[in-house]
Amino acid sequence: MLSRRSVILQLPAAALVAGAAFPALAADKTVTIGINLPLTGADAHDAELIKDGAQLAIEEANAQGGVAGYKINVIVLDDGTATAGQYDPAQAATNARKMVADSSVVAAIGPQMSGSGKAMSPILSQGNLATITPASTNPDITDPKFAGQYRPAGKAIYFRTVTTDAFQGPNMANYFADTLHVKSLYVLDDSGAYGVGIADAFQRQAEKRGIKVLGRDQLNPKEADYTTVLTKIKSLNPDALYYGGVAQAGVKVVKQSYDILPKLIKSGGDGVLGAEILKGAGFPAAEGWYATQAAPNMLDNPEAQPWVQRFAKKYGQQPENYSITAYDAALVILDAIKRVAAAGKEVNRANVRDAIQDSHVKTLQGEISFDQNGDINNRVISVFQIKKDPDHPLDSVLHQYKYMGVAPQAS
Repeated sequence: MLSRRSVILQLPAAALVAGAAFPALAADKTVTIGINLPLTGADAHDAELIKDGAQLAIEEANAQGGVAGYKINVIVLDDGTATAGQYDPAQAATNARKMVADSSVVAAIGPQMSGSGKAMSPILSQGNLATITPASTNPDITDPKFAGQYRPAGKAIYFRTVTTDAFQGPNMANYFADTLHVKSLYVLDDSGAYGVGIADAFQRQAEKRGIKVLGRDQLNPKEADYTTVLTKIKSLNPDALYYGGVAQAGVKVVKQSYDILPKLIKSGGDGVLGAEILKGAGFPAAEGWYATQAAPNMLDNPEAQPWVQRFAKKYGQQPENYSITAYDAALVILDAIKRVAAAGKEVNRANVRDAIQDSHVKTLQGEISFDQNGDINNRVISVFQIKKDPDHPLDSVLHQYKYMGVAPQAS
């Protein structure tokens, strides 16, 4: 079960590591993989767990002599700022330019947040630098309708080891309709690209399923008090509340809605599953919240247990599922480097990008391949519920939706 999150709540965050320490390799050739995550601010702990997952794959590869004679170096960049209090799209753009300017960087992992992804994508496209996000789910970035905005150079450069909110949002609405039998609800979002996007996708599907949406409000993540909007929601007497967003606003939504709307069904996207929300809001406020995740739950899978144990032993804390999708993202890049070198081609970002596009890589979550836009072909959504038991704060998967084709319009 995702009970491993109980360890997250008990352990302090590890110190920020600016790079990776690798054993000496005989190879005299090196390439660099960039990692961009919000290691400062409200989502820093989850970002750290994602970073650790990616670095574990790279360190294991280097310990085995590198990849096709190449030592893999890492540059870790922080797109969180104290001013923003969370991820900062302007800093993400700066980081993207830094990676593009470094000719040794042949691919990247990240970002975690879709707001950063929207800022980075045009820059990465112009630099022909592929990135694989293990957590960013806003569908616009890879939607061909927005190709001119997010991939102006033409080729897909934004790949994902998770699916998008075109699946995540609608399937929470399906769960509301089919399992929880919700008839009316209210929607909140945190004004960020992820929060707005997933709330939009959820709301559209909820309305298609006949659920009455009584209203929608957008929160300022820096505001301390959401009492006014929550009191308004109480007066409307909905069956449920849906929150689209991440921890900066999310912690306050969870805590304050418990005081004002203690009996209401409450849910959100994967932003609600972050360690910061569970730790910051605590119990009993977080108890009972439903949440989706844009990937299969691998932490319960017996085949993943050796990896979970390796991670815990190395980092002193348990991984999240997005630690696994980050590890898998690194595996895809390492495989691409290997195939480029084996073909006798120069290991550069153009050739690595093309190899990533053609990936069929066995990973912890199964074989990963991508469509022509960079989206993962195996699209899985998991639904969870947060539980009060401190040893088991998250339920097992309540439902798992698997789609191999287009996003669902209705179930």
